[in-house]
This record gives sequence, structure tokens and C-alpha cells, in this order.
Amino acid sequence: MDFAYDATTERYREKLLEFMDEHVYPAEPVLAEQTRTAADPWAPPPIIEELKTEARERGLWNLFLPGEHGAGLTNLQYAPLAEITGRSPHLAPIATNCAAPDTGNMELLAQFGSPQQRRQWLRPLLDGEIRSAFAMTEPDVASSDARNIGTRIERDGDEYVITGHKWFISGAMNPRCRIFIVMGKTDPDAEPHRQQSMVLVPRDTPGVHVKRAMTVFGYGDEESSGHAEIVFDRVRVPVDNIIGGEGDGFAIAQARLGPGRIHHCMRAIGMAERAIELMCRRAVARVAFGKPLAEQGVVQDWIAESRVRVEQLRQLVLKTAWLMDTVGNKGAHTEIQAIKIATPRTVEWILDKAIQLHGAGGVSQDFPLASLWAAVRTLRLADGPDEVHKRSLARRELKRYR
Repeated sequence: MDFAYDATTERYREKLLEFMDEHVYPAEPVLAEQTRTAADPWAPPPIIEELKTEARERGLWNLFLPGEHGAGLTNLQYAPLAEITGRSPHLAPIATNCAAPDTGNMELLAQFGSPQQRRQWLRPLLDGEIRSAFAMTEPDVASSDARNIGTRIERDGDEYVITGHKWFISGAMNPRCRIFIVMGKTDPDAEPHRQQSMVLVPRDTPGVHVKRAMTVFGYGDEESSGHAEIVFDRVRVPVDNIIGGEGDGFAIAQARLGPGRIHHCMRAIGMAERAIELMCRRAVARVAFGKPLAEQGVVQDWIAESRVRVEQLRQLVLKTAWLMDTVGNKGAHTEIQAIKIATPRTVEWILDKAIQLHGAGGVSQDFPLASLWAAVRTLRLADGPDEVHKRSLARRELKRYR
């Protein structure tokens, strides 16, 4: 693996860094004010559409998606770009059409969708005209084990009838969310990994009830435009809305979650870099007990530890991206789980120290640290909690000795 960025990556990095400096960072207070005064708290603030237009004109669009549908970048090429967008996670990913959950849904449709499904739903997602949601997690079961899902998808002639209860469905509160990818059981009697299927459910289908918004540590999560609790009450969709085939849902979910996990980790490294920058600026500017905070030994320890830890993470994430490019997602399974365990908890530690250094300001709205902490702490649950990944990783290690 070559650690140097290639010419394509450097070209995109230069353009993206310029975009961040000229447009994204100045837009952060604008986003805060427009969100505060909005009549609909879940409607995209005008500043986001302005940034999307600017990003697309600069060719900074769909960077995450390889192949014909996206920018054609590899995971290794995309990693440093996602890191840059992670420095402003509530604006930059959306502006470049690289925000969850749409990224995972676009990958899923590109890989598994029928030609008609790609025309109807993938194309407007790629163009940033609509948004989408992925409905898997449920309040009544331990959804970290997807085999537990209770939502039923039953065939009735030329239609599927969907009945179930979902929550923390990212993106569903956004009024521009037009399509749900819903995971449920089509055959509860099949072997455990063949019981689940995925179907496309347009938001305006009768029987779809978006009950309420779900906050995360009190935040609405601007990137995903709001998590929702949803009830599907005998919702009917054509059988052509199934993705893949009956029983393919579990395998498709695993294929979707692999890239999603590394994208989260890439962006989290950007959050860590933003925290280190804020920590250093604060340390040299703030005086306590007669000298700058930068001269306090404990502060120097935090900054040094933060640099060591973020460099370790970056190398592991880059290795994982390289493996995904060279041997595929399945071949990189161990490393994907390793970064999913290591990255959120390490970045959480760095953000905690940055918050501590900022005192009361660190937990306020005057700095981005509190919302960054909430976002990265949530990642220890999103796409599978730490404990599930550790269990799987340990079993794979032990298997060689049994």
C-alpha cells in the first residue's frame, strides 16, 4: 500500500479544501440561525441548497460512489475527502451529496436495484432532488441482531403488505424524503439469514405513519435531517418493489453496512482533526494561573495523545479502504469491524478533552464540540454497537485456534 495520495486524490483534496474555507465554514453560523428561526425544523435550510449548487458546479458531487453512477473514486481515494467533509459534518456531506443515509441507499440501489428501481429512485437521489431513509431498527426487539426484526412483509397477489414498527429511521423527518427502504420478514420459517427481505415504500403510501422525531442527546441531527419513529399499518406496495428477491434482505443489509461503516469512520477522523485544531487554538489563546493553557502539562498531554491516536486511526482506516478496493468488502471484514470499534470511542476521547479545555464554552452552542461529541458517541450504536462487533471479531480470531 502506497501512503502517498495519487494525483486524482490531491486534485479533489485541493478543490474540497478550498470549498470548505470559502463556503462551508462561513455557512456554519448561517445554518445555526436558519435552523433556529425555521417554521419547519426538518425542512432543509436555504443555505444547504446554496452549498449544493456551489459544490456541484465545482465537481464535488457523489464523491463516495464508485463506478458509473458516481465520481468513480476508489475507497482509498475517497477516504481523505470524507475526512475533510467530517470537519463540518452537518454541512459538508449534504452539500456534496455524500450524506447518510442516502449514500448507503444509493449504493444499495446501484448494486441490487432493478433497472426500473434505479430509474425511479436512484437517479433523483444521485441528482440530489430527493432524500431517502433506511428502515431497519425497531423499538420492540434488539435490532443489533437483524434476525430479530418483527416487521412482516406478506405477499397478497401482486402486492406486498407491510406491517411493523420502526424507530431511529434516519432522514425520515425531512419533507424531501420520498422513499423508504424497509427491511422485514417475508418467511419467518426460513433459515435465520433467509427470512428477511427489503422493499421500497414511497413515503406517501397509505398506511405509512411518521409518528414523531427522535432526538440524539437532544440534537435533531442535521446531516440525516432527523430520525423518526414510523408505523407501517398494512401498507401495500407492488411486488416489483422488492429489492433483489425474497430472502435476500440480510445479505443486502450486510453489503450496505460495510461501506457505511467506513464512511462514518472517515468522517469521524475529520471531527477529531477539527477538535485538535480548536484545542490548540484555545490553548495558545487562553491564560489561567499566570500562563497560557498551552504551557500546562496536562493540556500538552491531551494534545500529544490526540495526535498519536488520530494518526493511528487514520492508518487503520486507510488500510481498510485499500483492502476493500483490492480484496473486496468481505475480505476486509475484520478491518471494517476493527475501525468501527476503534474510531468512535477514540474520537469521543479526543472531543471530550477538547470540551474540557473549552470549559463551559465546550458544552455550549458557541462551539461545534458538543454536537460533534453527540454525533460520534451515537456512532458507538449506529450500524451495530461496539459489543456486537467485538463479539464477531473475537469469534473470528478464536476460530483459528479451535
